[in-house]
Amino acid sequence: MRHISIRTRLVLSFSIVILVGVLLSAFVGIRLIGNTIIRQAQGKVRLDLNSAWEVYKGQSENIKDVVRLTAVRFFMKDAVSKNDRERLWRELQKIRESESLDILTLIDGEGRVLVRARRPDLFGDPLDNDIIEYVLINEREIVSTQIITEEQLQKEGGDLASQARMKLIPTPKAKPRPEAEETSGMMIIAAAPVYDYHGDLIGILLGGKLLNRDYEIVDRVKDIVYRGETYQGKDIGTATIFQGDLRIATNVLREDGSRAIGTRVSEEVYDQVIGQGAPWIGRAFVVNDWYITAYEPIKSLQGEIIGMLYVGMLEAPYLDLRNRVLFIFLGIALLSVILLSIIAYFTTAKVVRPVRQLLFATEKVADGNLSHRLPIQSRDEMGQLAASFNRMTEELQKATEGYHMLTRTLEDKVREKTEELKATQDQLIQSEKLTSLGKLAAGIAHEINNPLTSILINSHLIAEKLKSDDRFKENLELITDETARCSTIVKGLLEFSRQTQPEKRLTDVNKVVDKTLLLLRSEALAHKVRIHKALDSALPDIMIDGNKIEQVFTNVILNALEAMPTGGDLFISSRILSEDQLVAVSFRDSGCGISQENIGKIFDPFFTTKERTGTGLGLSVSYGIVQQHGGRIEVQSQMEKGTTVTILLPANNTRGQNSKTGR
Repeated sequence: MRHISIRTRLVLSFSIVILVGVLLSAFVGIRLIGNTIIRQAQGKVRLDLNSAWEVYKGQSENIKDVVRLTAVRFFMKDAVSKNDRERLWRELQKIRESESLDILTLIDGEGRVLVRARRPDLFGDPLDNDIIEYVLINEREIVSTQIITEEQLQKEGGDLASQARMKLIPTPKAKPRPEAEETSGMMIIAAAPVYDYHGDLIGILLGGKLLNRDYEIVDRVKDIVYRGETYQGKDIGTATIFQGDLRIATNVLREDGSRAIGTRVSEEVYDQVIGQGAPWIGRAFVVNDWYITAYEPIKSLQGEIIGMLYVGMLEAPYLDLRNRVLFIFLGIALLSVILLSIIAYFTTAKVVRPVRQLLFATEKVADGNLSHRLPIQSRDEMGQLAASFNRMTEELQKATEGYHMLTRTLEDKVREKTEELKATQDQLIQSEKLTSLGKLAAGIAHEINNPLTSILINSHLIAEKLKSDDRFKENLELITDETARCSTIVKGLLEFSRQTQPEKRLTDVNKVVDKTLLLLRSEALAHKVRIHKALDSALPDIMIDGNKIEQVFTNVILNALEAMPTGGDLFISSRILSEDQLVAVSFRDSGCGISQENIGKIFDPFFTTKERTGTGLGLSVSYGIVQQHGGRIEVQSQMEKGTTVTILLPANNTRGQNSKTGR
């Protein structure tokens, strides 16, 4: 939110308030309308279910009337009394076919079959069921829906058993069933008593219609209730008769366009309608789509739930209607927010413009532009704020300029003094160290030199008088060598203590380098070191003591050679550092390098890493010589990678502008 402008915040605030209000209204309205639509759909489907029951009951009553009226006909009394089975079969077969019944069977008073309209060849077998028992007890007609076993259907006609047999088709959301096929059927059965002319019961007439794969009822419900309406190519309304949870008669279609015979109801509907015996009114998944549905149980004569009657309407039309209402409300809300945001945008411009100018001015001041001023365009609070801002920046500019001037002056002075103090301190420390050591070295050299000379002379004399195989000869040679080494150290001490002033003259540094290399050529060959030169031919002649500088170069090169005992490369270069007015001579070897703890001690007198050959005075003497010339020595080193020693000598102490390119 920190990067959002005030105008945007105001517009967003107004828009959010409006949007929340409109969305809240839309949400409440949509819920009310959606609930109203769903309630109306549920109310309609409940009425549709009542209509479906009327059709179902009408079909049942029609079967009962056919059976009742047939039972009281005269041919029945005469044929039964005379046991004229042939006549009974002919008449019953005509009635069965004309009334589209699946069974029409006559039973005697003892429950044995007299004649079957479909199977005249099969008679005399007992037929006992709840409907026959009811008629025998109550002696009046009855109609009910019953489950007929496969064995009973076979007796009435093999085609009826085939019609009832159905494979169970896997259906989404259905309750699992172990069997894969249903063999029994569900039938609307009516029964009526048959009396003789004296009013005595002489038989029972049984008629029925198998509901499995019989689409008359469900299609009549669809035609009466939904009148063939479709939505996006699908029938809006459907009806189904279930045997248990199995669709045995339906106009619900599968994706291939065939009737969904053999599919099953969802588990939640099954649990409520079949399991609990309660109606289901609501949303349910039917085969492959969502419907607003109504289910009621179908019960047998004994009150056992054996199936369901279903009607349903596609949910999609009602959802689309609800969504259209939603889009209309959201469209109104969005349009309102846009219009009000535009109005708020232009309304807030007058308020926001001075704030933006102030923000721009503060950014200028923050960037260091203290001369920026705000235009005063009004006398209200914003104008007063602009005037105060201008006075503040004016005072701040004055104070800042004085502060900057004072700061720069102090910084320059502090920097100069710090550099001077550091240089002076370093020089004093090294000078005091060298002076003290020089005095000490001179005294030691003076006191030791004479005794060493006597020891060396007498050792030589004794060695000459001894025989070559004398066992003391080796010890005398060791005394002679060590005495000579002490003399060398004493000589170094004398040189270190004297520190005579250099005799400077205009000298070509490159020639001093070449001369030094010529003297040490054999040393380099002995150490198997390859020397690479990159000397700048345009170097000017500078005021130096050539002999002393040669001594410095010699010490540095010897140290480099000793750092490469197995051979290596030594790179020597010279150049002019114009910005510092210095001539730089660098010696870079590929030797063993110097550790970080020792690199700060290499110029200290008597510091050496050579066990027997070094005195530790070479670099100390070299440091003093370079310091006498007003220069310095820089050392950079990495272990196992090599060391670079750079001799820096002043180039501005030349007499005139002499150089190799022109003098």
